[in-house]
Amino acid sequence: MLENRACLVSRDYSRSCERNASWPFVSLRLEKAEIPQTKRPLSDINRGEEIEVGVVKFPKLSTDQMDSTSPIGGMVNAALAQSASEPRSRRHAGDNSDTTSLIGAIGRDLSISCLIKCSRADYGKIASFNRSFRSLIRTGELYRLRRQNKVVEHWVYLSCQLLEWEAFDPNRCRWMRLPRMDPNDCFVFADKESLAVGTELLVFGRDLMSHVIYRYSLLTNTWTTGMRMNAPRCLFGSASLGEIAILAGGCDLNGSVLKSAELYNSESGTWTTLPSMHKPRKMCSGVFLDGKFYVVGGIGGADNALLTCGEEYDLATQTWTEIPNMSPVRTGAARDNEPPVTSEAPPLIAVVNNQLYAADYADMEVRKYDKENKMWVTVGRLPERADSMYGWGLAFRACGDRLMVIGGPRNAGEGFIEVNSWIPSEGPPEWHLLDRKRSGSFVYNCAVMGC
Repeated sequence: MLENRACLVSRDYSRSCERNASWPFVSLRLEKAEIPQTKRPLSDINRGEEIEVGVVKFPKLSTDQMDSTSPIGGMVNAALAQSASEPRSRRHAGDNSDTTSLIGAIGRDLSISCLIKCSRADYGKIASFNRSFRSLIRTGELYRLRRQNKVVEHWVYLSCQLLEWEAFDPNRCRWMRLPRMDPNDCFVFADKESLAVGTELLVFGRDLMSHVIYRYSLLTNTWTTGMRMNAPRCLFGSASLGEIAILAGGCDLNGSVLKSAELYNSESGTWTTLPSMHKPRKMCSGVFLDGKFYVVGGIGGADNALLTCGEEYDLATQTWTEIPNMSPVRTGAARDNEPPVTSEAPPLIAVVNNQLYAADYADMEVRKYDKENKMWVTVGRLPERADSMYGWGLAFRACGDRLMVIGGPRNAGEGFIEVNSWIPSEGPPEWHLLDRKRSGSFVYNCAVMGC
């Protein structure tokens, strides 16, 4: 696993249209790092298999280390090459004293304009160039500037093992392992929710006597704990928008269903209590749509009934509005041996380009919400191999301008996780397989980080 001072490199899956390259991810703690031995020689590892490499101290970047296939990459390459050709004494002074120069040949402003357009998969290499680059990335300044300039990359984070998380870059179709979580046994086997907001991945669960939150930071590549909501909960609905996220409903430690809600700001690390919803609900789903937060479906009331209504929270007026029949409801006659509603997964919904979509795991259909007529319309089929157990184990997520279905077939402990993608703006659902990997389990948690 990736430890505090380690760097992870994954090997590409074999592709005819993609050049071979490794993908380093840096913890950015470089000053006093050593280089431990790899677990086994790289030559012994089959292509397509992920590898762990304990590399933490990088040499200065050379022009062949950057992806020069794009105009931005070529521009950065040229600037770095020119900077590297300067006298050693000047470069040394710039590395230690002039912390505003970055790429001296083009100045700080143009440097940042180039860097915010580079893929964040390259930021580990960029951070190793000098202290100025490292500070720019590790403090989060570069990600804030990306957000201000509306430059966003969406990566998928998923857990198919209880304590293990991986990131998938859909643009380069590459995988990366995150450091292993180190919680106690109670957290391992408790229900967990996940949420990506800003440059953080939050995993919510239960400790022995309380709820607990583990936070993964993209800036430091580490897990920490100690965060606490104003009203701790589980089984809630949630969604993020830039650096903020809203959590609504759920259950407290006593099992009581909640109608309260909270807003989290990842920039300040603070929780703010919001006005309560009209109805208490748990096992619901949340999305941001047209700049407003929606909580959809779930279970509530004294008889734990299925809620078909949704609620809309307007951040400007700080008010909730109930919306009838907003939960996607399956069509057709009742099925034999149909499970009780309490055993089904929360609604599988996602928003792309301010349009709300839902995945019906039972009918294997994709539906779109008609905002004007407030009804659901079937638009196509899900991928044929999108297996689930009453909706559990299947991730349906928005990833930029795409919808992603992540899951796959399992048989006697063996199977695959497949990542399928569809761009709704291009027409009816035509799913493209981005990648697949062997896995003996299904998707426990999944979140998309856009930064």
